[in-house]
Amino acid sequence: MNFPREPQSPIADIARQARELLGQVRESRWPGFEPPVRQSVARPAAPARQPAPAGRPTPRVTQTPAVQRIPPLTVPTAAPMPEAPSPWSTLEQVAQAVGACTLCPLHATRTHTVPGEGNPKPRLLFVGEAPGANEDRLGRPFVGAAGQLLDKMIRAMGLARGEVFIANTLKCRPPENRTPLPGEVASCAPYLRAQIRLLAPEIICSLGNPATQALLGVTETISRLRGRFSSYRGIPVMPTYHPSYLLRSSQADRNLTWADLRLVMQRLGLPLPGPSPARESE
Repeated sequence: MNFPREPQSPIADIARQARELLGQVRESRWPGFEPPVRQSVARPAAPARQPAPAGRPTPRVTQTPAVQRIPPLTVPTAAPMPEAPSPWSTLEQVAQAVGACTLCPLHATRTHTVPGEGNPKPRLLFVGEAPGANEDRLGRPFVGAAGQLLDKMIRAMGLARGEVFIANTLKCRPPENRTPLPGEVASCAPYLRAQIRLLAPEIICSLGNPATQALLGVTETISRLRGRFSSYRGIPVMPTYHPSYLLRSSQADRNLTWADLRLVMQRLGLPLPGPSPARESE
């Protein structure tokens, strides 16, 4: 039984004609024309995952965005502040400035200032702590019992007192001969620096803790510093015991001091005596 066909729409008719035409093209293989072929893009195979060790959870990988590294800021190192130039060009000018000094309270209790004395061009400079009662009364360094012992030490080295220069860290006597205070040492420091610059000694012998600590800028005691050379602005410094300490200490300390002085003599090229003269100073 034949049923009547439904009328075809224009779109269906056009699709039919296109299929017939495409079939003819494939059969005839017109030169210069190939029917379009849909190509599939091959994707790279994902790497095989390594199985996680038994008993451990599979780590979760998270991608961290790249951080731009900024080079560190370079700050130039500040140069040390230069020391102010000395306003004094002679030892006499330093002594005059010391005599008029009122930088610390010691000026109110002093009788005389004690700037120092000796050879203006010495090979050896002795630096002590501060004036005592006799020094304050006379205005000269090391004239009491400690000064007499220092004179014997200098003679034992084959020198005379007039061949060396003797100064103190403080130029005024502290009350009751107490240890100099840091502020007092700082007030007198420019005078001592100027003296050392003008004297230009070959060697400095620092006597006792205050003088040694002020010159070297250290806090170690004399018992740890003695016996070897240190340096002050390129000048060798031999720390040793103060004569006032030796007056009340043992012979062993005097022998150590004599050993220190022998090192100074050796550095200066002085002849070394044989037996120790330490007992002469008792």
